[in-house]
Amino acid sequence: MTEIREAFLRAADIAVHLLAEPAVAAAWEEPSALAEFTVGSLSGHLAAQILFVPVLLAEPVPAEEVVDLPEFYARSRWIDAPPEDEFNFAILRGGAAEAADGPAALVARAAGTMAALRSTLAGEPDRPVRRDAWVGYALTLDDFLLTRMMELVVHADDLTASVGLPLPEFPAEVAEPVVDLLTRLAVRRHGLSPVLRALTRAERAPATVTAF
Repeated sequence: MTEIREAFLRAADIAVHLLAEPAVAAAWEEPSALAEFTVGSLSGHLAAQILFVPVLLAEPVPAEEVVDLPEFYARSRWIDAPPEDEFNFAILRGGAAEAADGPAALVARAAGTMAALRSTLAGEPDRPVRRDAWVGYALTLDDFLLTRMMELVVHADDLTASVGLPLPEFPAEVAEPVVDLLTRLAVRRHGLSPVLRALTRAERAPATVTAF
């Protein structure tokens, strides 16, 4: 199994344990730290990063162009879309749909998917995968898993901030690729100088260098 697949499984396992926290179920219908999301719909969106994987692997290998991660994010319309964009509403609806049966059912689905992925991911070639929202392009499986791992870590932070829990301790094999990816996205968005100054020069640091 590749390093990124091992790391994805570690991140996903941590996310499932977070979803099973009593504090998450207790706040299910409450607003989350992420605008427009309840704790439940945010949990659904977090779990979806795991649930997406076997769905894509069950599809035929796409014929579309396989792009690298910089090109993937350059083509991703959600990065610069305003909050009221239909794409963002679709993400919100998707999270709510995943969470519709409640916290216990969501945790059971995510845990069951994890159990299956532990036995299937090792034997999968690094084949292209594609989601319906991607028009005319695909990613390799390992690149896709890195994007999902980043989403797992980011939304774990959203969820813990929503319910008053500390962020779980993600191991270095998860944290380092995620921070690397987010740094590269921040440089793409803002340029090298603002990111460099944010990391090294408090007196010249910009107000924000968010990746998206």
